[in-house]
Amino acid sequence: MRGTTPDTSLRATLRRLGPFVRPILPRLLVGFLCALTAGLIALAIPQVLSWLVNTVIAVDGATADVWLAAGVLAGLGFFEALLFFLRRQFVLAPAAKLETQMRIRFFNHLQHLPMAFHERWGSGQLLSRSMSDLSLLRRWLAFGAMMLVVDTVTVLVGVALMVYHSPWLALLYILGAAPITVRAFKFRNNFRAVSRLSQDQAGDLATAVEESVHGIRVIKAFGRGRHVYEGFNNQAEALRTTELSKARTLSRFLTTVVAVPEVFLGLGLVLGLILCANGSLSVGSLVAYFATAAVLARPVEGMGMLLGMTLTTKTALDRHFEVMDAENHLTSPQRPGVAPGPAGAVELKHVRFTYPDETGNARPILADINLSLRPGETMALVGMTGSGKSTLLNLIPRLHDVDAGAVLVDGMDVREWDLEALRTAMAVAFEDTTLFSTSVRDNVLLGVSAELSAEERDQLLASALDVAEAHFAYDLPEGVDTLIGEEGLSLSGGQRQRLALARAIAASPRILIMDDPLSALDVRTEEAVTAKLRSVLEGTTTLVVAHRPSTVMLADRVALLRDGEIEAVGRHSDLLATSEHYRYVIASLDDEDTAVDVEARP
Repeated sequence: MRGTTPDTSLRATLRRLGPFVRPILPRLLVGFLCALTAGLIALAIPQVLSWLVNTVIAVDGATADVWLAAGVLAGLGFFEALLFFLRRQFVLAPAAKLETQMRIRFFNHLQHLPMAFHERWGSGQLLSRSMSDLSLLRRWLAFGAMMLVVDTVTVLVGVALMVYHSPWLALLYILGAAPITVRAFKFRNNFRAVSRLSQDQAGDLATAVEESVHGIRVIKAFGRGRHVYEGFNNQAEALRTTELSKARTLSRFLTTVVAVPEVFLGLGLVLGLILCANGSLSVGSLVAYFATAAVLARPVEGMGMLLGMTLTTKTALDRHFEVMDAENHLTSPQRPGVAPGPAGAVELKHVRFTYPDETGNARPILADINLSLRPGETMALVGMTGSGKSTLLNLIPRLHDVDAGAVLVDGMDVREWDLEALRTAMAVAFEDTTLFSTSVRDNVLLGVSAELSAEERDQLLASALDVAEAHFAYDLPEGVDTLIGEEGLSLSGGQRQRLALARAIAASPRILIMDDPLSALDVRTEEAVTAKLRSVLEGTTTLVVAHRPSTVMLADRVALLRDGEIEAVGRHSDLLATSEHYRYVIASLDDEDTAVDVEARP
């Protein structure tokens, strides 16, 4: 997804940065004063040269005066270098701290945004906003913003000194600034637009890299490496074109910034010699003028780069705040003192849910759901593919909010629960297994309280791995402390699924939600896991999406989902006897189960 925030002024964007900068403002101001003083010291050197030429050299001054002038120049150079060093010491640490704080805040905000947001945004876009955009901000804050102001003040003071030595030469120098000013307005608009496009394209490219790495097995299996490469190549070429356009825009402006002052300096040399010849200007003042112009050359040339850096940072901040402004509809009452009761009753009353659609004409996937789970009951949810089973499960831990109706846990609407307390009381095993780039131990104990002792955590780990038939974890190179790699791609599908199931079991939840948790297991392993799950699930309210008849057998009751409604609820044998559609669904599950069985045979 690309940004859709309205264009804002530089002042408005920087104003939003104010609350973050305020705590470190004292150190930034000290760093600014160091840089400004260094700039003014640099301007003092031409004045010493003017005095040296007019007073010491011109009238055959004493040797002591020459040494005095040399000492003053050396002292000014030393203090200028020292102030530049101090500037870095004062600003680098707070700028890095601000970057870290904003990055942590950004990540925390992402964790609390609803699933609907993450379904719309590419991971690469979010990655670029949290990493490269904030790195741009740090560099600009520690250098760009400060030096842009310092260079501006330095140029103004330098021009004032030029006026002091020769108003005519100063006027000529000022006339050279006119075309730069005119060019700057056009540059600002063009560079800001191409900079935003470049950053968005970089985010898209990061998404493409991440997707291709995560899906590398699929790409290789289908022999689509060339196709993926061509797509990535096109995106990379588009970014290259944009970056070249960005560079050309900046280089054209820099050409104006550098060339125009040089031309006017040449004219100034001619005019200065004429003024010296007729006695209107001293040689020392002419030397001071050109020495001042030499000092101003760096800030004048650098202002183009600094202006470009400022505009790039402005677009980076706009992109950052674009995500930070994303509204979180999943508000929480924030009542940590209220904890879920031990009963674990779940009820859905007239629940309606529709995935967001730009046209506004999407048909609700869940139209009128009424379902009740008794405390400690295991219920299987069955239905044809696409009937909304997984969507229904996502509503209970409030990964999505209902459009109408209510989801109740222990008689209270989930929208009234403290989100952390609600989700801590639950555990989820999704069909799409997600494992993290850490050890088996950390993955399985993800939902376990950190307050438990190491011995208690080890007991939970061993018990969960045993129930999930995940004993293979002990045979890994470093046992349960083995790092399993990104998304667990080093493991088979069945191994990943067993670890995900162990993770749900280890959390010891009041309510357990499982979305076809045994689909990747062979028949023998499934039978062993099912037998152990019957004893483990006793006392835990469990809702499980079933894609195999064997999973249905785990349940006390079965709910049949059809056309967005719960058509029937009852025991498996009763529904077989009374519901034709249920018999059709079970027959479909039998076909799938047979296919898996055949594939699992040696």
